[in-house]
Amino acid sequence: MSEKPEQKKGWFQRLTSGLARSSQQMTEQVTGAFTKKPLDQEQLDQLEEMLIEADLGPQIAARITDAFGKARFGKSSTEIEVKEALADLVAAELTDREGVFDPLSGPKPYVVLFIGVNGSGKTTTLGKIASDLTLNKKAKVLIAAGDTFRAAAVEQLKVWADRAGADFMSRPAGADAAALAYEAVERAKLEGHDVVLIDTAGRLQNKQGLMDELLKVIRVLKKVDPDAPHETLLVLDATVGRNALAQEKIFGNQVGVSGIVMTKLDGTARGGVLVPVARASDSPIKLIGVGEGVDDLQPFDARAFSRSLVGLED
Repeated sequence: MSEKPEQKKGWFQRLTSGLARSSQQMTEQVTGAFTKKPLDQEQLDQLEEMLIEADLGPQIAARITDAFGKARFGKSSTEIEVKEALADLVAAELTDREGVFDPLSGPKPYVVLFIGVNGSGKTTTLGKIASDLTLNKKAKVLIAAGDTFRAAAVEQLKVWADRAGADFMSRPAGADAAALAYEAVERAKLEGHDVVLIDTAGRLQNKQGLMDELLKVIRVLKKVDPDAPHETLLVLDATVGRNALAQEKIFGNQVGVSGIVMTKLDGTARGGVLVPVARASDSPIKLIGVGEGVDDLQPFDARAFSRSLVGLED
């Protein structure tokens, strides 16, 4: 999204603040112990346990602990040295998992489908993206309220559309979401929209009927444009911890995901879950969110995330 230097600095500060609960969980005990005596096996075991508790998962925790031990075993360290080393090792797990979300660089209209379970933050994420596209990038955007099950979701999306100055489409409760998606793309072609953002009903990943309906939306979109959707963003809520891994697996296997958005990183002490999700997924992390404001959704930056996760300021 916005990339001016002062805005980027402000985002980094918000990211560090948003991940404060996670960084405290990850480093409070370990840095205190590591700065009192040379690194030994007991401390390494403590580090591995702490990384697992932070939801990085046993395999990643073991890799980071092993690398940390090889680099610093038998040495005394300052708190900053410990954090710098941890940040570098976490970043090494994530650097090749960065993705780019740039809907204005592709075909027009560029069709973006938002998927995920109830409460993951799909509608809010869509609204933030719409606001950035219309207000900052002056794009012509059409929002389609494809969650035809919940009136509240349609109303919330209409508020975002009005705020962003985006065009908006919805249908009565219970209407066919696939038909709405089709009509939205047809309208966008006729009216010259740059981007179509399509919300979908939140669905539990273990409810096959709902998943089949989502697959129908995708099939119908391909009838109007064989390459659509050009982007399918899976929105995951960081506060659910390692359950996000199960969600990513089901949606990734059944629907096909081009990118992941991790939301609510400011609402959990387990922000480390982004790391195993990124490693396990075939899809890159494209955006992360640490607050309610439009500017609190930003492109994923492995280095910035890793430093914030261990409580470092840039």
